[in-house]
Amino acid sequence: MTARMKADKACRARRANDSVVCVCTADYCDEITREVPQTGQYFAYTSSQGGLRFSKSTGSLQNSNSDNRTDTILVLDPTIQYQSIQGFGGGVTDTVGINWVALKNETLQHYLINSYFGATGIEYNIIRTPIGGSDFSIRPYTLQDYPENDASLSNFSLAYEDYNYKIPVIKASIALATAPVQIIASCWSPPTWMKHVHNITGTSQLRDKFSQTYADYHLKFLESYARENLTIWALTTTNEPLSGIMSLGKANRLGWTTQKMGRWIANNFGPTIRNSSFSNIKIIAGDDQRFSLILWYNIVIQEVPEADKYIDGLAVHFYFDELSPPEILTKATEDHPDKFILATEASNGVGPTIPAVVLGSWDRAQKYIKDIIEDLNYNVVGWVDWNIALDEQGGPTYINNCIDSPIIVNAQRGEFVKQPMFYALGHFSKFLPRGSRRINVSATYPDSTPLDNVAFLTPRNTIVVVVYNEVDQTRAVRIRLGNQEAFLSIEPQSIATVEFPYSQAS
Repeated sequence: MTARMKADKACRARRANDSVVCVCTADYCDEITREVPQTGQYFAYTSSQGGLRFSKSTGSLQNSNSDNRTDTILVLDPTIQYQSIQGFGGGVTDTVGINWVALKNETLQHYLINSYFGATGIEYNIIRTPIGGSDFSIRPYTLQDYPENDASLSNFSLAYEDYNYKIPVIKASIALATAPVQIIASCWSPPTWMKHVHNITGTSQLRDKFSQTYADYHLKFLESYARENLTIWALTTTNEPLSGIMSLGKANRLGWTTQKMGRWIANNFGPTIRNSSFSNIKIIAGDDQRFSLILWYNIVIQEVPEADKYIDGLAVHFYFDELSPPEILTKATEDHPDKFILATEASNGVGPTIPAVVLGSWDRAQKYIKDIIEDLNYNVVGWVDWNIALDEQGGPTYINNCIDSPIIVNAQRGEFVKQPMFYALGHFSKFLPRGSRRINVSATYPDSTPLDNVAFLTPRNTIVVVVYNEVDQTRAVRIRLGNQEAFLSIEPQSIATVEFPYSQAS
């Protein structure tokens, strides 16, 4: 091992359920640095159910053993390339800001942000934040609750929560980030007076008379954040529009039919944004579950073709992916090769009969790992988690729909813990900078047991391969590029990220 490898601050482990959490206090928090592979060398980083967290190892690239038939062999072909990575990140809600502020200690607050965005963290480069309130607020509100029926939005203003919770976290993240942070903003619900039913939750749609007002509402948000020196990279066309039709859950909602959504994009939202000083902002359609992707895009543009010219990309959420074949993503890419697909929300612990927070759960880390690998292998350009920090109950939230998070804050004890999910995310975000291109992988499995994998050529001129071994035995894996290969023993129930130079290895 090199001297730099020894310099990392190891996980301060605390046993929890079937794995461990890593404890951060004002006097200590684990860190990880990425090693720069030299000619003929590879680095591997492993996290496991057994308790490894970014455990580093190094080795030399060897001549390929074409006669070996007992190991899993992954053959890489960088000449066959697919989508380019946009980034990885998480959500900054009111609740996140409340938990961050509750830590009080500036060093501990710094550790939390650095863990996600810093050079010794997992180097997130995307933030998703609500426009106004969401279910992860401690009260229902929008950015102009009063006066009602005011199409001019004369009283529009950012909320206390923007100034005291969301914006401080976003600015702290940008200050520590190793790459430009792209902010995605999504509206959960407009002011209730714009809706047929004047409730912030439940089934309700936009009143036609306020179609332009709702577009202007987004524009005023952009202007307000710009005055805070925050540039929004993308807007989505309302969070989870299907739930506002079907009343799924108790969160802030706005329902859309496909035709009405298409007309709003074509006649109001698209022209308003494109004719403003924010014309370069990405407009992302869908922002709903994978199974609804074709519904919210193909049907929208079939019914209102003019909407298509304003849409830059499509957004999918993580929930119910196990019931949604990934070929849906392929279909969307084939039908609309000019649009990117970005995963914009994920969380575990969702559902009235499911425990919100399960400290140390490796099963929840595995769900993230497998979903990310699957999404990336089906042309998704990035993966954005939901709340980056919640309390031990998975909140606070005004509707008590608590869930899990990669970081759980215990302000009373003056600590936060990093869940296995945190490290699962970091195995991608830390090593796949923006602009990385997915490359082709051909796999041979001697015992017919697949090994989840995905590989990229990065702007650093390195190859990065992520593999996940979900079985309870060690897997011998050969990662082959041309006439050279890296040989690794992948531990049971573990994820490994492997990086080596491209030009020398090829």
